[in-house]
Amino acid sequence: DNFERGLASIPEEEKGTPFAEGMEMIYKQLIGELEKMDVRPIPAVGEEFDPNLHNAVMQVESDEYESGVIAQELQKGYTYRDSVVRHSMVGVVP
Repeated sequence: DNFERGLASIPEEEKGTPFAEGMEMIYKQLIGELEKMDVRPIPAVGEEFDPNLHNAVMQVESDEYESGVIAQELQKGYTYRDSVVRHSMVGVVP
């Protein structure tokens, strides 16, 4: 979570700097290693809400998505060998 927050907080004019690119490379390596261990992020935005995978924490109005579809992901969820490690915290279209 903190890696993603850090990457998201990099100002647009600094995105091509060696520091920003280094952070991005480390993040990609970390995600790659987790996937090798069968830890995978749960798909959220644009997906139908599933209480087995997602924790709806708010309703979100959207012109892009229909009712019952996730329009916003507040915190990534993960599975390990098809078991939920952490539910995704999401906003769902009412």
